[in-house]
Amino acid sequence: MTTTETTTTHTDGRHDFDFWFGQWDGHTRRLADVTDPDCTRWIELKSVSRAWPVLGGLGNIDENRYEGEKSFEGVTFRLYEPATGLWRIWWASSNFPGVLDPPVVGRFADGTGTFEGDDSFHGRPVRVRFIWSDITADSARWTQYFRWSEDGDWVRNWTTSFTRSG
Repeated sequence: MTTTETTTTHTDGRHDFDFWFGQWDGHTRRLADVTDPDCTRWIELKSVSRAWPVLGGLGNIDENRYEGEKSFEGVTFRLYEPATGLWRIWWASSNFPGVLDPPVVGRFADGTGTFEGDDSFHGRPVRVRFIWSDITADSARWTQYFRWSEDGDWVRNWTTSFTRSG
């Protein structure tokens, strides 16, 4: 169990992602090789994201198109569990056809959402953390980190700054 799963008191977070509904333009910086903790070359992508609620507000979906050096499409599916106050978030992309990543799990506190989970990337186990921050009515930021070993450092490998476009 992660620290995000052990908290026993919570507020009803089913509206945590309401800010995200609609259309967004994004500016993404992503490491060219996310499997190399020493990689320093970043690629930049433009993105368009569109998000909407499902299941009476207990979930939401977004679809994303990224254009640039390594263009691709992705989709996110989020489900909220009222009994625990936790969100589970799954990701799939055209980079890995037919694969749905294991979920990251977490919640929002003080306007920042932190979500973690175990995954593997190119056959290597990795701990994934991503954080939603700097959220306003017209902007938000999403940052992803990988930790390749239990005692390793978190390495930032992806950041997208969003501006509402519709």
